[in-house]
Amino acid sequence: MRGVATEEHVPHTMSRMGDVLAGFHAAWEFESDSVLIRYERGIRTPKLFQALGERRVPLEAIAGVTLTPGRRGTVVLRVELRPGADPLMEAAAGQLKEGGDPYRLVLPAERETLAEYYADELRAQLTQSGAADEFLVGAPDVPLSFKAYDGKASFDGENVRFRWFWTGASSAKWKAGDQSFAVAELSGVEWRSPEVFEGHLRLLRRDAVDDRTAQVDHDPAAVVFGLGYGPVHESLPFAAAVLSAVRDRSAGDAAVPAAAVPRRDPADIAERIRHLGELHQAGLVTDEEFSSKKAELLAEL
Repeated sequence: MRGVATEEHVPHTMSRMGDVLAGFHAAWEFESDSVLIRYERGIRTPKLFQALGERRVPLEAIAGVTLTPGRRGTVVLRVELRPGADPLMEAAAGQLKEGGDPYRLVLPAERETLAEYYADELRAQLTQSGAADEFLVGAPDVPLSFKAYDGKASFDGENVRFRWFWTGASSAKWKAGDQSFAVAELSGVEWRSPEVFEGHLRLLRRDAVDDRTAQVDHDPAAVVFGLGYGPVHESLPFAAAVLSAVRDRSAGDAAVPAAAVPRRDPADIAERIRHLGELHQAGLVTDEEFSSKKAELLAEL
């Protein structure tokens, strides 16, 4: 029978799996080959945790375990993952704030003895160290989508699509048109937290020169974040899912052409032509560019 571990109920060995150690915002369930982290739902639980729902962490993905004093009468139990073991943390690249780390379990200080027991038992079972050759923790499930400042990003497991917003997208992105990238075209993902200046998500393409110094608001392979747009709990799982799909492809796979953008609703085409006309009248689009782009849009009917 599974139960919540307490000071009075300390299992004699980690072979008795199914015990649950509950803390603030999450509970860890210890299984024979993994730790299952279930996140609470509530207004005080970080939105990233709620979006993830749960994370199953294989023991082979864990490099170490720490137990440290926390704030205001708490202790913090944390599993340190091996580099390259989790697509979420690889995409985050150290940008998550302490309170947003999904592998920290905050507990009342009076439960320190119990937390220390589990930390010791976990350490005794760890056999792997160093960078992992592949992702060992599962990626967030697809389909996924979120609204950035200049467009909507969506991912179905095979293709990443960017649909530009006329209220936010630059003229360069409007000229390029909506974008679709097959996973096989990509070599990676660059995620910069929306909580910092110039936050964005940029797709790195196999057949393109690596130019990550280019302005993201002009790059058709990137979406720009802004206040309230592309929040961490939406954009980071998205980046992790794309990164995992890219890594799952064989290194020897040949790049394939981008999937064609589906034919759009006539009303959508009309709206885009109207906006293109506004750009043309404002002098942001030349006569030649206007005629060319208008012809492209009409061809999609």
